[in-house]
Amino acid sequence: MKNLVILGSTGSIGRQTLDVIRNLPDKFMVTGLAAGKNWRLLAEQIREFQPLCAVLSGSEELSLMKSELGSGKIPELDWGRKGLESLASMNEADLVVVAVNGVAGIFPTIAALRSGKNIALANKETLVAAGQLVMDLASRKKTNIYPVDSEHSALWQCLNGNNLDEVEKIILTASGGPFRRLSAGELENVTVEMALRHPNWNMGKKVTIDSATLMNKGLEVIEAKWLFGVSYSQIEVLVHPQSIIHSAVEFIDGSIIAQMGAPDMRLPIQYALTYPKRMNGPASRLKMAELKGLTFETPDIERFPSLCLAFEAGRTGGTMPAVLNASNEVAVDAFLKGALSFTGIPAVVEGVMCKHNTIKTTVLEEIMEADLWARRTAEIIIKNQPKDYGVLQ
Repeated sequence: MKNLVILGSTGSIGRQTLDVIRNLPDKFMVTGLAAGKNWRLLAEQIREFQPLCAVLSGSEELSLMKSELGSGKIPELDWGRKGLESLASMNEADLVVVAVNGVAGIFPTIAALRSGKNIALANKETLVAAGQLVMDLASRKKTNIYPVDSEHSALWQCLNGNNLDEVEKIILTASGGPFRRLSAGELENVTVEMALRHPNWNMGKKVTIDSATLMNKGLEVIEAKWLFGVSYSQIEVLVHPQSIIHSAVEFIDGSIIAQMGAPDMRLPIQYALTYPKRMNGPASRLKMAELKGLTFETPDIERFPSLCLAFEAGRTGGTMPAVLNASNEVAVDAFLKGALSFTGIPAVVEGVMCKHNTIKTTVLEEIMEADLWARRTAEIIIKNQPKDYGVLQ
């Protein structure tokens, strides 16, 4: 029996993690749950899984959930960053699933690693903004970081047992999103409703928009560099619209090993939870005889410049990846609110990156200062966009 703490239990990854646990009730015990503002769903999860501790982002939500739970058996309750870090480092936990959104995921990840916990990581920002810091800490504490993203899980499985010196390159696949055939002019008129219709995956709004701009793949490039210790020149991105091959590794002898599967996040989630074992699970099964064909193409960085910006940020290093991520979050939020065009998202990110003086640091406070600066700068650019950025609507 493995004791799990799930941070972000009411989000897409968190809910699917609990689905995997329901299928393997004799293998896992939920010792802690954390959510943002969705206190009603967290209350339901508490009743079902009976964790020792639970955390919400705000005190108001916590009060509402206490009233909902009533006077019955309830776990120890807390809120905010302090509560999240305490939950991530609780003595009873064997594995901490980090599925919270945004840079807020960095703090509990560091707390868990400092406490010697293994991590199942589904939070991109942790390695994008603080990759060197986090990987150095994991190395010192001799803890493991298991990737949950389908692409990184695929690479992990392909690399398992192979020497990194024998790797020619790693190949990250991308669906290409819903707009890969649109012209530059058509992209300027993309609406929020159009962008949220992902062809293959069911994800949250932020990740879905990032998938449409290819920023999601750019963030995964930076993650892959830290997770697998490769250089950026060894990372290739290919558009694979069918989302069947989740990623691949090419070795120096010319062999390519790829991982295939149905586009179902429960498969990589379960592999991270049960590693090094494989078990029967709830994930959809791929029927190879029914496949109509698998295609691949090079991404068009002229129409989708976010991918190129991410490579540039990663190669620059220091605080630049944090700036890339933070400015993109602000730009995506503005797009979702109707304050920015679809093509304006990468334009804002590029504008912020051009204004940033990179600091070579692994100090968390300096990284977070760069994050805050990028958010403020992005907001200014968006506010002044008609004057400063003619390409934005």
